[in-house]
Amino acid sequence: MLSPDRPIASKDIPSAAADILERIRTRKPRVHCITNAVAQNFSANMLLAAGAIPSMTIAPDEIGEFAARADALLINLGTFDAERRIASGIAIEAVTQQGKPWLLDPVFAERSQPRTQFAKSLLEKRPHAVRLNQAEFRALAGIEVDGASLARFGESHDTVIGLTGETDIIFGGGRLACIGNGDPLMAKVTAMGCAGSGLVGACLAVESDAWVATAAGLLILGVAGQLAAQSSAGPGSLVPGILDTLHALDGATLIEHARVI
Repeated sequence: MLSPDRPIASKDIPSAAADILERIRTRKPRVHCITNAVAQNFSANMLLAAGAIPSMTIAPDEIGEFAARADALLINLGTFDAERRIASGIAIEAVTQQGKPWLLDPVFAERSQPRTQFAKSLLEKRPHAVRLNQAEFRALAGIEVDGASLARFGESHDTVIGLTGETDIIFGGGRLACIGNGDPLMAKVTAMGCAGSGLVGACLAVESDAWVATAAGLLILGVAGQLAAQSSAGPGSLVPGILDTLHALDGATLIEHARVI
């Protein structure tokens, strides 16, 4: 059990993640996901496997109520339609008024100027965390990824950065953690990263330290994917495998297989 009087450092992330996973299963937080059409089903099933409750509506006449009553909000830009853009603004305002956490997943922010500009406008609304890859970071920050640029970006937007790739880098508030879990097979399944953002949302719902929550969510995804890949024949069998592995994942297994520096 981690001491509440001592700041959590990178070496503490595995134990913190185990505790957060247990809290998710006990509290069953609801994560409202405004996500892309491809990701909805898989993200919902991953949240359920972790012990959280998903909701997915984007209807403008009800999204405010759904978001306000959720425990965390995910904004994913994978499907860049007008209805989702309108819903995003309403939902962010609702959770902000309620003091609830939200995170941004600026999918393909580098692919078009309208998408880049919309993602930048959402960054101004101060998400608690941003999960993105290097190409998306370059599009939003206008600079290559290094320690200094991560620090400036995080500080200027008052957010935690979860930069995902072969090694996940989590930076926020002067703290850095690197996670080496996962498996290359995970990149062969569409919406795997989107589902990871959903898991970060579930962690944010039960953990007020956004850096810890972001690291925990990415670690949980990485360990579940790594273990599931060991018995998967390919991406088709990885999908049910990671759902089953996540559902069965316990704190001791998470700590045993964590690769955090």
